[in-house]
Amino acid sequence: MFIIRPAMTDDAATLLKLAKMVHFINLPADKDIIASKIAKSRRSFDGEAADDRERQFMFVLEDTETGGVIGTSSLLCRVAWQGKPHIFLQVRRREHFSRDLNSGAVHTTFQVMTDESGPSELGGLILAPGYRGHRQRLGSLLSLVRFHFVGLHRELFQPRILAELMGPLTPDSHTLFWEFFGRRFINLSYAEADAFCQHSKEFMTSLLPKEEIYASILPAEARNLIGKVGEETRPARAMLERQGFVYLDRCDPFDGGPYLEANRDEIPLVKATVTMPLGGTGGTPDRIGFVSCWADARVGFRATRAPYAVRDGRIWLDAGDAEALGAVPGAVVGVTPVDGKGEA
Repeated sequence: MFIIRPAMTDDAATLLKLAKMVHFINLPADKDIIASKIAKSRRSFDGEAADDRERQFMFVLEDTETGGVIGTSSLLCRVAWQGKPHIFLQVRRREHFSRDLNSGAVHTTFQVMTDESGPSELGGLILAPGYRGHRQRLGSLLSLVRFHFVGLHRELFQPRILAELMGPLTPDSHTLFWEFFGRRFINLSYAEADAFCQHSKEFMTSLLPKEEIYASILPAEARNLIGKVGEETRPARAMLERQGFVYLDRCDPFDGGPYLEANRDEIPLVKATVTMPLGGTGGTPDRIGFVSCWADARVGFRATRAPYAVRDGRIWLDAGDAEALGAVPGAVVGVTPVDGKGEA
């Protein structure tokens, strides 16, 4: 069985190994940063993070048969505020026409912009390679359970939800977009600049040009990366778009990957999430969905995808699922019904 639970201090070493498998700005392969994120997450789950700028929730996926952590995902309650802006590239289309030549062209431009309004953000998702393609669709579980959690605790999150998608990287985890744009103004490698962002982003607003730039000055292989995702990220983008996320012509200044946004209260899985008491175990399940229970301080938050039944305003679970969630009759259970594809 596979259970979603909060990240714990003892998970740090495993999460570091996972972070080294794939490049993610929200989970760099740095043990100190990972330890700091786990500590913030623990305070958030314990209700001790009163400031939403410090509040983030880090989930891990545990294989209960082995006790091993095989994946992670997260939610950041606020990613920008006054004095600490969110930095992005605003992409535009510019039309030029010559009457004398009776011809013209459409150019793509981009410009470094900032936003201090502070949306919430879906953090990076990593699943161990050996579990990718699993029949229980574990990547989907790690990803979509975040919407289940937002649906249960809407008041903790901003009206706008942001998702940063990774642009295409080379086999050695570099990007031509940074090499032909960012590095012209900031003498750091892609990995160095990305890592420094964990501490401060001031260098970006100070050193990157503020003027609108025509993408045509870049080599074709670099400008064609603007707004694109790598092959392995396409399923994630499709999933987000099914949940109402849209591309608003905003991109990452490091790799050119697209930023997608959605209104929190219009996300189907968020809208579909409800709570109901556990009636008991057994019966004949006729539905499937994300179910969770925040039983007590000892058990903490637990979630999984499981079959269930609803009778007289109560949910009925398989005994094994209820035990894994720490749910006893009368406990409040979070429920998000999904179809066979894991969607509302």
